[in-house]
This record gives sequence, C-alpha cells and structure tokens, in this order.
Amino acid sequence: MAAEIRIVPCLADNFAVLIHDPVAQATAVIDVPEVGPVLAALEREGWTPNQILVTHHHADHVDGVPALKARYNATVVGPKAEAAAIPGIDVEVVDGDPVAVGSLVGRVMETPGHTAGHVVYLFEDERLLFAGDTLFVMGCGRPIECEPPVLWKSLQRLRTLPDDLAIYVGHEYTVSNAKFALSVDPDNGALQARFGEAQAARAEGRPTIPTRLGDEKLTNPFLRADDPAMAARLGLGEADSAAVFTELRALKNSFKG
Repeated sequence: MAAEIRIVPCLADNFAVLIHDPVAQATAVIDVPEVGPVLAALEREGWTPNQILVTHHHADHVDGVPALKARYNATVVGPKAEAAAIPGIDVEVVDGDPVAVGSLVGRVMETPGHTAGHVVYLFEDERLLFAGDTLFVMGCGRPIECEPPVLWKSLQRLRTLPDDLAIYVGHEYTVSNAKFALSVDPDNGALQARFGEAQAARAEGRPTIPTRLGDEKLTNPFLRADDPAMAARLGLGEADSAAVFTELRALKNSFKG
C-alpha cells in the first residue's frame, strides 16, 4: 500500500509534511515549524508520529520539535553536522544513512548550501523527496552558510534523480519564484503555463506542492545554470555553470517583481 502524505501549512509560508505507512501504522513528520497545526493534522488523521525528520536547523523548521517530541515521545532525526542546533535530536544522520517509516525505507542525502549541514530525505521506491529549503518550486533556497557554488553542486545532485519524483518543499514561494524565473527565461512556454497554474492554486487557497522533478528540470532556472542558453540570456557568454548559478542567485536576491 502506498505512503499517505499530508501537507500542513505553518507560520506565514512554511510547510510541515506528514508521511504515513498505513500497513505498519507508522508516521513521521518532516520539519515542525510550529506545533499547533501539526498536532491538529495528526489528531484529524488519527496518526501517532514515531519520528520527526529534520532537514536543517533553522528556527522556522524546528521550533515545534520540542513540544511534538514531548507529546508523542517521537524520535528526532537530523543532520549530524547541525546536531548541536537541533533541539532534542536523538539520531544524527549523514549522507547515505537509511531512514524507515514503518515499511517505507528511504535514505539521507546531504545537500549543503542553504545551511552547511542541510539534508533531504529520499524515498525512492515511493517516488518521494522531502527537500526542505534546498529546492523550491521553480526556485531554490538562499545560500546562507555556504557559497552559491556549494548549493549548485547539491542541486546538480538532486537533478540526477528520477523525473517522476514528487517533491515536497519547505515554503510556499512558488508565485514569486515563477515571476523571477520568467524574468530570466521569458519565452519558456512550460514556465508560463506553470505560473498560471500556481496563480490559480493560490487564488483558491491550495498549496502548490508537491512538484515533480521533471517539471522542475524544464522550468526552474536554478537547475539550468549549465544551459548555454541561460548563460547567454544573462550576458555571461562562456562563463562556467557555477558563475551562472551565482549570478542567478544574486539576481533573485535583489528581485522586486
């Protein structure tokens, strides 16, 4: 039986995500920006979380962890490189470590860039990726603790995964990301269509996640920094892909659209 997923909007624009194995009746929560909405979702579903899977240490991803752990005695799993900043961490994971939610078995991928120790959780058999703030719909995280080329390397790694992965990201930034993407890739028909879909979803109060990796490869400029056409549009000529990515990220940082 397939995994069951629930998206939980939190704070102004964050997401927590629940993954549930209906066979084993096991549940994990990926990131806990605040505890109230997560508790409400768990109680609504009648699920008891065995684990809390943390992608990175930022407060808007871990502030609700202590209360949720105390309520359910859940095991807190998070990146070893950021363990000192993750409240209540029980299991410190590194690249390649397995994670299991009942019979659903995934693995940890280290994706430094947004933070130095950021990880994502890949459940390849279920075609699920919980990406935190490394990858967004038509965007990517801001490289805060690393230089942009480090994040670019992480995104290149994610880009090698199967196109049919359903990707759950940490924030609802899609409409603003699409506006920026169109500013650097205005003739992309797939991007134009996705922008319209995102606007419609938000107008109806629906989240824009999950996204599909195949769609991101077509429409996310940050996954296409090694496309010569992207370099040409930015006036970077023969610049290497790391330089193109760095310029894209700088443009996004100052984008006012």
